[in-house]
Amino acid sequence: MSPSDRTFLVMALLAFGILAGTVAWTSPFARRIWAPASLALLLAAGAVAATVGEEVAIGDGQWILIVALGGALAIAGGGPLTSLVFDLVDRRETAAGSMDHAGHVLRGGAWIGALERIAIYASLVAGWPEGLAVVLAVKGLGRYPELRAAEDGVRTGAAERFIIGTFASVLWACGCAGIVVLVR
Repeated sequence: MSPSDRTFLVMALLAFGILAGTVAWTSPFARRIWAPASLALLLAAGAVAATVGEEVAIGDGQWILIVALGGALAIAGGGPLTSLVFDLVDRRETAAGSMDHAGHVLRGGAWIGALERIAIYASLVAGWPEGLAVVLAVKGLGRYPELRAAEDGVRTGAAERFIIGTFASVLWACGCAGIVVLVR
C-alpha cells in the first residue's frame, strides 16, 4: 500500500468515525455501540497515520480535508464517548450519591464540551500546545462558581463529574489532533 493510499485510508477512517459518533448521539443504546466504534476507528486511523511517513506529499486540498475531518470527529465523537464514561460511572453509584444529579447542576455540559474539544483540537493542530492550558483554565474558572455552590453543604458529585468529563473530552480532542499531526 502506497503512502498516498494510507493517507486516503486515514481520511476514510476519520469519516466513518464521524458517522459512528453522530449515530451515537441518537440514544443511550446507540451510544453503547457506536461510541466505542468511533473510538476504534480513531485508533485505527492513528495506527495507519503512524505508517504514512515523510515520503508522501499531501496537497492543500487533502490537508484541509484531513484537518476538517479531525475537527469534526473531535466534536462528533467526543460527546458520546464522554457520556458513555458517565454511564459507566453512574452505574456504580447509589441513588443518593448519583453523579446523574450533578449533570443538572452543571448545565450546558454538552455544548461546553464541544467548544472545549474544538478549541483544544485547533490549538494542538496549530502547533500551540499552550492553548490546552488556556482552554482548561477558562473552563475551570468559568465553572468554579457552580462547582463551589454545588458542593457547599451537599455532596452532589458535580466536581467529580467536571473532572471526569474534562479528562475524557480532552483526551479525545488530543487523540483527534494527534492523527492530524502524525499525517503532517
